Amino acid sequence: MRASILVLLKDRAMHGYEMIQEIAERSGGVWKPSPGSVYPTLQLLEDEGLISSATDGGKKLFSLTEPGRQAAADGPDAPWEDAGRGADREALNEIRQAGTGLMDAFGQVWRTGDKEQRDKAVAVINEARKKLYLILADEG
Repeated sequence: MRASILVLLKDRAMHGYEMIQEIAERSGGVWKPSPGSVYPTLQLLEDEGLISSATDGGKKLFSLTEPGRQAAADGPDAPWEDAGRGADREALNEIRQAGTGLMDAFGQVWRTGDKEQRDKAVAVINEARKKLYLILADEG
């Protein structure tokens, strides 16, 4: 995460959300970092003096400091490429479509169903999660 942020900021100052989108785009959609990994890393880099921030329209805009430019120059050119190396993009697309379809169906039940139907939907999601972990444990 750290190296990716430094590389992105070599090009221009960015907001955290822009960085998330840019990494997803540059990795071909293979890696979309979560805000929970980006924002703490931004804070750490700022604490280390490698980046600075300024408020821009109510959002923080991050840019490299001089030591940050040196760290970016010393690091890899495109750290997100490792995330996409060897990835089966067709399989990733299938997984995304399945997950999106599941959440769409769950959302429909949540918006239009009664309490009993909502409770059943939550139980289905929880059971699916358990079964997915069992696959990893070779028990499913």
